[in-house]
Amino acid sequence: MLVLLSCGNSGPYLSDETSRVVGKSVVIIQNPPIDPLSDILAMVQARPACSVRLEAGGSWSLRFRPATCKFNLVRRGECWLVLGNERHRLRPGYCVVIKDRSEFVLTSDPDLDPVDAAVAFSDDALAGRYGVGSEVEILGGSVTFEAVGAAQVLDLLPATMVIRADDTGARPLAWLLDQLDAEWRSGLAGSRAACDDLLRLMFVHALRAHFETLGNEAPGWIGALSDPPLASAIRAIHAKPAHPWRLEELADLAHQSRSTFAARFRERVGTTPVEYASGWRLTIAASRLRAGGESASSIAGSLGFLSDSAFGAAFKRRFGVSPGQYRAAAASKPAPD
Repeated sequence: MLVLLSCGNSGPYLSDETSRVVGKSVVIIQNPPIDPLSDILAMVQARPACSVRLEAGGSWSLRFRPATCKFNLVRRGECWLVLGNERHRLRPGYCVVIKDRSEFVLTSDPDLDPVDAAVAFSDDALAGRYGVGSEVEILGGSVTFEAVGAAQVLDLLPATMVIRADDTGARPLAWLLDQLDAEWRSGLAGSRAACDDLLRLMFVHALRAHFETLGNEAPGWIGALSDPPLASAIRAIHAKPAHPWRLEELADLAHQSRSTFAARFRERVGTTPVEYASGWRLTIAASRLRAGGESASSIAGSLGFLSDSAFGAAFKRRFGVSPGQYRAAAASKPAPD
């Protein structure tokens, strides 16, 4: 959280927060609350691979074969989403996330035979047109994830996620959709970058809306965040990943007995509290190895491992290779197009 305070002639009043003097003002920077979802989204580097627009009208049907997670929003008109045996009627303001690179169809009529969507984008890879007229307008693109930790997000999602415009958690999407549309039409410098950032923000809000709809039934660690005792432990783990967490400490934070807390945690999260803490620490280590610039020994020490050998053994148990082999493999992997 940022708080901007004006300074008088007597100088600024400084509290315990970290402060920075800017001209005659002081920016007081407080640490934000621990947010495991933000931690994991930062770790997996969820980002739009591209932002595109599709306009269609009349009788039309397009088949898409995404190479990664697909994210679409209906700006205008109505159409159908067909994915296997699923059929969803999409209306203005609806948001769709298709997780598993599954082939799907967008169409005016589910009974029409679809053509490859590449036909609609043959003239412009970013602005497709198909059919007669433009009653339907869809904005969206693909969302890519860093391999490390991606399962911690993707495993929580169904194959197809449809967020309705009238869902409580979807309210910010309407405003963001307007901003995305304005950026698309503006032609201003940096509009493409702004569109990508807005898409990423919309993806985060779509996740929120989905999890809010599920409430206490949300799976895994995200569902555990709605359980105050478990949430206290999970936030503590994310706040201090280098700490060698023990069951007794985490149970104390949850104000529960060890047996009650351990059983409750495993039931909701699917693993033990100590295993979750260890897994999160190793996920951070893997991300830093991929980023480069740090030695494995430095990473091990900063994350609380007692020795390089202990770090190497734990890392290999989780990822199947040594830290050095993991870094080499990451360095040799070509950058995504």
